[in-house]
Amino acid sequence: MPQANGATYAQSADVYTSPRRGRQGSDMDSETERGWGSNSRSDPSSTQTQDGRGENGHIESGQRSHDTLDPVPLMPYWSAKRHLTCGNPTPHSPSAIEQFPWRGSAPGKLKTANAALVLCMNIDVDPPDIIKTNPCAILECWVDPHTMPSKKALEAIGTNLQHQFEGLSMKIPYKPILDPSYEDLRRFCLTLRKQAKEDTIVFYYNGHGVPKPTSSGELWCFNIQYTQYIPVSLLELQSWLGSPGVYIWDCSAAGNLLQNFNNFAERRDQEINMTRGGYPDGFQPFMNCLQLAACAAHEQLPSCPELPADLFTSCLTSPIDIALRFFIMNHQLPNNISGEMVSQLPGDLKDRRTPLGELNWIFTAITDTIAWTTFPREVFTRLYRSDLLIACLFRNFLLAERIMKNYHCTPHTYPPLPPTNTHPLWAAWDLAVDACLRQLPDLIGAHPDGSLASQTNQVGSAASKTKRPQGPATQKEKGKVANIKGEKPYVYVPSRFFSDQLTAFEVWIARGGSALTKRGPLSQPMQNGVDGSPGSQPNGDIHDKATEDHHLVPRKPPDQLPIVLQVLLSQPHRLRALILLSQFVDLGPWAVHLVLAIGIFPYISKLLQAVGQDLRPVLIFIWARILAVDPSVQADLYNTGGFKYFANVLAVQEDPNHLVLPNASEHKAMCAFILSAIARDFPPGQMACWRERVFDNCFDRLDEGDFLLRQWSALCIGQIWDGNDELKVYGVDRGTQDKLIALLSDDSPEVRAAALFALGTFMGANGAADVNKRGGGGSGTMYQLEERIHFRMEVAVATGATLAIKDDASPMVRKELLILISSLVKEWRGYFVVCAWIYWEEDRKRAGAGPPQLHDDDLTGQAVVDWLDNFGDDDAAREENRVLLSSFFTIFVVLLELSVDPYPEVATNAQTIVDYVIALLLESPFTRLDSSSLQIPPVKSSDARTPQLGGLRSRVPSPQPPSSPGILRPSLSRSDTMTSTISTGVSNTLKRTSSFANALKNLAGTIAFPSMEDLRASPNPGLSHFASRPELADASRPPSPNLNIAQYTSPYSLPPTPLIGPSTSNGSPRSSLETDYRPMDCEPSDVMEALMEEDMERLRARRRAATRGQQSPSTFSMDSNGSSVILGMGTGAGIRDVLPLKSTFFDWCCEYFKEPQMRQAEADEPGSVQYNYQVWRQQRNEQIIAEVETQSDVAQNSRWDKYVSKIQVPGHPLLLAFHAYDNHLATANESDIISVWDWSRKKRLNSFCNGNPKGKGITSLEIINQDVGGIIMTGSADGVVRLYRNYDPAAGQGPVQMISSFRGLNEVVQMAKGSGVIMDWKQSGGSLLVGGDSRIIRVWDAHTETQVLDLDTNADSPVTAMMSDHGSSSTFVASFADGEVKVFDRRLEEEDAVVRSYAAHGSWVQNVRWHPILPGQFLSASLDGDVKLWDLRGPDRAIQTWNTHPTGLAAFDVHPQTGVFAVSSAMTPTHWRDQRITVQSMSRSVLSNYNVPNGISSFPHSARGGGGPSPFIPRSTSLAFHPLEMLYGVGGADGTIRIMGCKFT
Repeated sequence: MPQANGATYAQSADVYTSPRRGRQGSDMDSETERGWGSNSRSDPSSTQTQDGRGENGHIESGQRSHDTLDPVPLMPYWSAKRHLTCGNPTPHSPSAIEQFPWRGSAPGKLKTANAALVLCMNIDVDPPDIIKTNPCAILECWVDPHTMPSKKALEAIGTNLQHQFEGLSMKIPYKPILDPSYEDLRRFCLTLRKQAKEDTIVFYYNGHGVPKPTSSGELWCFNIQYTQYIPVSLLELQSWLGSPGVYIWDCSAAGNLLQNFNNFAERRDQEINMTRGGYPDGFQPFMNCLQLAACAAHEQLPSCPELPADLFTSCLTSPIDIALRFFIMNHQLPNNISGEMVSQLPGDLKDRRTPLGELNWIFTAITDTIAWTTFPREVFTRLYRSDLLIACLFRNFLLAERIMKNYHCTPHTYPPLPPTNTHPLWAAWDLAVDACLRQLPDLIGAHPDGSLASQTNQVGSAASKTKRPQGPATQKEKGKVANIKGEKPYVYVPSRFFSDQLTAFEVWIARGGSALTKRGPLSQPMQNGVDGSPGSQPNGDIHDKATEDHHLVPRKPPDQLPIVLQVLLSQPHRLRALILLSQFVDLGPWAVHLVLAIGIFPYISKLLQAVGQDLRPVLIFIWARILAVDPSVQADLYNTGGFKYFANVLAVQEDPNHLVLPNASEHKAMCAFILSAIARDFPPGQMACWRERVFDNCFDRLDEGDFLLRQWSALCIGQIWDGNDELKVYGVDRGTQDKLIALLSDDSPEVRAAALFALGTFMGANGAADVNKRGGGGSGTMYQLEERIHFRMEVAVATGATLAIKDDASPMVRKELLILISSLVKEWRGYFVVCAWIYWEEDRKRAGAGPPQLHDDDLTGQAVVDWLDNFGDDDAAREENRVLLSSFFTIFVVLLELSVDPYPEVATNAQTIVDYVIALLLESPFTRLDSSSLQIPPVKSSDARTPQLGGLRSRVPSPQPPSSPGILRPSLSRSDTMTSTISTGVSNTLKRTSSFANALKNLAGTIAFPSMEDLRASPNPGLSHFASRPELADASRPPSPNLNIAQYTSPYSLPPTPLIGPSTSNGSPRSSLETDYRPMDCEPSDVMEALMEEDMERLRARRRAATRGQQSPSTFSMDSNGSSVILGMGTGAGIRDVLPLKSTFFDWCCEYFKEPQMRQAEADEPGSVQYNYQVWRQQRNEQIIAEVETQSDVAQNSRWDKYVSKIQVPGHPLLLAFHAYDNHLATANESDIISVWDWSRKKRLNSFCNGNPKGKGITSLEIINQDVGGIIMTGSADGVVRLYRNYDPAAGQGPVQMISSFRGLNEVVQMAKGSGVIMDWKQSGGSLLVGGDSRIIRVWDAHTETQVLDLDTNADSPVTAMMSDHGSSSTFVASFADGEVKVFDRRLEEEDAVVRSYAAHGSWVQNVRWHPILPGQFLSASLDGDVKLWDLRGPDRAIQTWNTHPTGLAAFDVHPQTGVFAVSSAMTPTHWRDQRITVQSMSRSVLSNYNVPNGISSFPHSARGGGGPSPFIPRSTSLAFHPLEMLYGVGGADGTIRIMGCKFT
């Protein structure tokens, strides 16, 4: 796109640079994180950072560089738009109002059909009430009536008047009515209304030859003999002409007609409203009529002899002639330019290249701009953008007002308009006229004395002069300037008006066009007393609600906006005008709406027919903005065929040596967005896109290097085949679904979510904007496939997507997976009911719940065997059905996992699906089987740590865990194949962290489900029993995300409208308490087969439905045709149809094209508050680092017992984390409470809960992104990683919010003494290592939010500590509970990543740290008190050992900047009153050794055996060094944290 400052432009596409702010190229897919300063953006590939730092985060040349430090990059992680919104579009501000419709579709829209030109002249006879001056105005329609017989003069005047009106608009017929009698006038008016039907009639009345209108509202005509003046009441005229109409009153005292017309119209409208209740459709009130009156009721028309008698009509119908004449009368020009010379100005009004045409063009632009800047938006749209003739009349009325007010005559209109005769732009018009007329003598070959050249073409008569503006033949003749002496003809110098106005527009944009201002004369105009601009997001971070200044609004738009629109008509200026328009619409949706309201749409639509390639980039950009703001233009692009323009661009194959389109990938992504918007919820648009091969081109673009193009190609495919069975068939034939599944391993989270969106619409989810359209119907008819192949394909798509995405770190992607799964559940709910029953029975059996006799036999295993026996000896069929059932079971287990997802929105959506399945299970025939335990209510667990589904769902262990230590949760890694997963069998998959019985307690009847109220109000369905004590509801809940809009939908709550289909068998939905538990005489395998057969019947019904868009029934099929199995056994009655879920991802992606692209973010704008703050932070950080460099050498030889500060925290401060640059200390205690303190001021900044299940404490704590602020990252023993922002209230960014959360480690091994989850974060590479109670160490990439690899630990004990190498991102060291220390290299195979292993420690290794100075060396410390120094290049034994505390060691840390380490003594039964702190240099002896009192009165019970308050942290105290400064914190058992420092000598 053009440069942000708009300082230059060129008429070549070469200057059109990328609109994506900060993009350094289009193929930077390795960097999938957007710039930190662009929080409102959705570009995950941006690599540009602030203040000159490159994409690797290091300071570039000329800036600070530290050889001894691993530079902290400015590229922050988890700070992109997707983390602030999780794929939710920004909600509309409650203060925003609906913009006035730009199409002019407001009430009162007018369309002219015909016109009556009534002339009551009665030439040669003056009316009795008019006394004319001598001399006086004579010309009527530029005809002197006294130069010819009166009859011919009247005809000439009528003909000229008709020509003048035709010059305004040729589309409607004009009927001159010359000196009519009363009967003639009545007949003509009735005929015109009959012809116009419901459209508008223009009624022009010239009463110069009759008396003035009366004060009672009567105008005059003649009798047949022309002997009398006959009055015509406006009441009669209204009854003849009806409504709507446009009335032009050109006579003295015209205000009488205007006022009385309104009085009569108001009376008529009131009468119709009272008698008929209003007007029928298609008819408009009389008050909607428009009027233009030449003067007020007490005024008389001017009679200046230099002006025509019909001055008002001349201004309305021939404005250029009268404007030039008026200019000559009021300005002195050189060369004695006369009015006669002006009348010979060459050119054609329709040809903008000629002087006359250019003046007409300038006049149109100026009057449009005056109206735009003066009138209210709705008035402007109605008068100037609804009908061509009406727009011309009201545009020219501004000239009439300007001229006639100089002669004490005030034209009036209805609706009344503000005065415009003193508008500053009239000066620009005078300047343009002056510049043109100064060239007139040269143009017409005049002599210096002003006499005309002999061969100059002159106008012979006044009548012919009047035709000059309209007569084409005359115009051409005037363009031929005589060349008297054979000299080179004079070349007209065009006006600089448009060029100057474009420059002014450019300056407005470049000099703060995007700035916000306070409400006032320089801000956006108010609409109905409310500012209309906040409907769009202001610039900056739209998601930090606390930072929004609601008093700031966009600036007043530039006055030149309508002029820029006119410039689009000019070929020389077009590209420059389009580039400026693109920069303007880039300011936000409010700017796009203004451009549409000004009338750009027809112009920009016509430009799609242009063949020039130089306009392509800027047209694509502008159209993308228009579609993002107003998707309704999809119908216009379809009807005009404009969509083909973008389809052709998308199909262009780029040659790297000859680029047809600059930044081709990005502009093709815009084209894909435009085409997806055309296809969205619009079947004609879908088929049109398919015919233009858009589907095929998007399919090919899925392999492109640019993430944005891949993302929008997938989204476009998703919209094209949404609800369209024919196109789904076409897509399957091309293998589109397989390619989309392959895209689920993409590096960009946006691309993965887009692929899931496309797969979701393929499986029946709905992609329309209407929230009431939920979709359904699966993948459609698929008539080209066999029934079983169709079935297998749907299951394979869902299973492949589930296995690929279930462990994705992005909650936005996991949300989209649930949309896909919900579509499968809706169509194959019988299979899911079977899976839920199997899970229930197996879990009850494992937990030992229910009567013992129910668990003597393998109920579920026998049921599956019996069901498979129905297939006889057909081994292929048996294997196929076993695989299908296992696939459904795998998806169901993942659903259960997601129902307790750490991210609230994901869990809420999954709970809706799971509860729907469970509700169907409890309504199913399984409840009536003798052998089933469904009818037996679960026993409430005595374990208080196990919340029920009715409360907060949990992942805590079941009351009776299996004795064998295995992986307790079903583990399906990304590398697992479907076959290997299924081969383990159904029963082996029933390993889960939380008991399924607990998940069913609420639905099983212990807590009655509400039947009469909708539970959408609460994201968590079972908080009703917390209502009386709100503190319990929030005590253990973590901070909510910024946009947490997912709503739980109960399967039992009443919908707002009655259910459709057979499910409405009774008046109220049945709750689980009302289920019929009468036993059934059948086997479980029979129920399984019946439910599965119902699913197959639903598939057959869908395949029979050839009509596009027909959806499956909302409940179980009651159709048993073609099946021998009994169907419709009552399952599903009263269950609400809540599936499939609705995705908001497409709308979220569309916001990308509403956000500024061509200018820097607010944080990157020099001088902005954010920019200044970050510059200050950087300078402050550099100063701290410089101080540290001078202190690090001295600190190795100084004492470290200087008291700095002391703070008191609740609980045991088991984990400490210092901020590198701010005086912030984050702590976590055994109660999962995270506290953030300002240790210098001893003030607590914030405190919040991490939200773990009880018994699963926080075991890791990090502060990331410290260079630009900070995000707290926690790891808890349940394997979950959570991230929080806004922990510092001083930053003014609002409350603490969860940014993201994911299961960093899902293969948690339950151990007698585990370490929970251990993390190591490396900022420079954006890598996160997660280990702990697992046999693997998982490597996560923060850029892509995916797991990179799983490294085998080759150990049977948990990881206790990890740390990445300071230099290399490939190597790291990890310690273990059995005393081992291992060095890993990520570049090797996952099974062989251990390159060194050290086993010198004899007990739990508490910590391991790299040497801060010497590369290749690291230290480790074990609980027995030994600290060992290792060298990677040396032998397998320690090169040095310190026995710091023979009685045991509690905590150990190494300062990252100097060769010093510190240890604290363990709490033992003999030494528990205080702990000993030892700070030792690696090159010398002990530097400091002192005791710190623990502040407790007795030896804590939890500390026996070397334990602590947390079962995962074997200590009661803590110790941690500051990352930079010579400080360290010591946490005591009494909650006291002492900040100690180095004593510099």
